[in-house]
Amino acid sequence: MIRKIIKIEDEKCDGCGLCVNVCHEGAIAIIDGKAKLVRDDYCDGLGNCLPVCPAGAISFEEREAPPFMRRASSSDEAAGGNPADACDQIEEPACACVEIYNEVSAGAHRRWWPIQIKLVPLSAPFYNDADLLIAADCSAFVCKGFCQLFLKDKTVVIGCPKLDNIDYSGKLTKIIAANKIKSVTVIRMEVPCCSGIEHAAAAAVKASGKQLPLQVHILSIEGTLI
Repeated sequence: MIRKIIKIEDEKCDGCGLCVNVCHEGAIAIIDGKAKLVRDDYCDGLGNCLPVCPAGAISFEEREAPPFMRRASSSDEAAGGNPADACDQIEEPACACVEIYNEVSAGAHRRWWPIQIKLVPLSAPFYNDADLLIAADCSAFVCKGFCQLFLKDKTVVIGCPKLDNIDYSGKLTKIIAANKIKSVTVIRMEVPCCSGIEHAAAAAVKASGKQLPLQVHILSIEGTLI
């Protein structure tokens, strides 16, 4: 069958292995210092590996390939069952997050992972024409309506200056400067340590030299907007 599948350019690959780490299906392996697509049937065609490749060696192509076959985990094999059967029995929760995820999954910005500021690449397709949401990593868990209020139509990156103990402004500056980002929104908690993510975003927008709208929302520790 003809379907979308990844393509790895050998001459560009530096063998860093990041694509192997994010490919949950086990379709990629490092062979002789280069990333190789070793199982066409394990490639789901979603491209989680694309944004993490620092060399830009991975792209999509449409070609003859066997149908996608999800690799069974050790727990699946031990149970002796088909994991797809178990998935069919799970009822989808009545949550706006699911609706938003489905909308995003159907569009061009499906490849969000990774989202932690320390891990995200400096340049990736999901930044193009994006409204960038920079969120404190606690915010989505304390704010009941986070998805409905903030997530839709945004490309999200998350972080915690206290836990990471770094200044995000340098990396955020490079991301904003290198990509066609339309706006920046910051979601932070009211606690003092969370001000670092707001300051980093503001400094990054200024240092990028771009005139971008910057909006800041502050959540109370109870999860309500202040």
